[in-house]
Amino acid sequence: METKKQISLEVVNPNAAGIDIGSRSHWVAVGQNAEDVKQFGVYSQDQIEMCDWLRSKNVQSIAMESTGTYWQNLFSTLVGQGFDVILVNGRQTKNIKGKKTDIKDCQWIQKLHSLGLLSASFLPDSDTDTVRTYSRHRQNLLNQSASCIKRMQKYLRLMNMRLEVVVRDIVGLTGSSIIEAFLNGEYKGEELAKLRHYNCKKSQEEIAKALQFNGRKDYLFALQQEWSSYKHLQEQIKHTDIQIDQLLKEVIEKNDHKKQHIIEKKSTSEKTRMDLQKQI
Repeated sequence: METKKQISLEVVNPNAAGIDIGSRSHWVAVGQNAEDVKQFGVYSQDQIEMCDWLRSKNVQSIAMESTGTYWQNLFSTLVGQGFDVILVNGRQTKNIKGKKTDIKDCQWIQKLHSLGLLSASFLPDSDTDTVRTYSRHRQNLLNQSASCIKRMQKYLRLMNMRLEVVVRDIVGLTGSSIIEAFLNGEYKGEELAKLRHYNCKKSQEEIAKALQFNGRKDYLFALQQEWSSYKHLQEQIKHTDIQIDQLLKEVIEKNDHKKQHIIEKKSTSEKTRMDLQKQI
């Protein structure tokens, strides 16, 4: 009778724990028995109690899933309490057998981590993480701003104000001036066309033909709302840019290696001299 071959895996992290992150609670496992699993809340006091419980179980290394943004506060608390914590992608911890439950998830993470089968995800340093937060926020503002522009184009079109046909960008120099005047009560296309910037390719006459208001006050009201939102978003983007610039200056100032890669701006006189040399 043929005997079945068995393969045993060596325990790499004997004092390991696995945490399944949730939005309302976290499940923690320090072993594979029922008494080795405990549920904790998400408040600061709950996190401290979790650390005390893990310490009482002689846990040294912890693996946790990168679930949304729910892991960040707990991760910082565990690291601050002296635990060796790795953040792993959820694709590594999917248990393909059996029904998926919170308790089984945390025990599965604990088992994989104890066997050394989980690899840590990349985590940026504090400065990089802060810059990334600002940059992502800025991108969200840009996306919202683009949505405002699309809605403004729609309302202008419904009022027979075909501004998008005669200007490349309705929020450019010509477009912004026309929208501002239009919202301030100037409805005549001939008068609005006089606000044309000299760089605009379309003639004043053609712009006037494109701007014939049909009198729809409901669309006018909606346009006013979107224009206000757009200007507010532009202010937020400007303030975000200032914040990013200040942060980058602080990061560079405290790192001599980064300072070496900064190119100083040329003075006006030096720039003029270089331009003259190019012309000779």
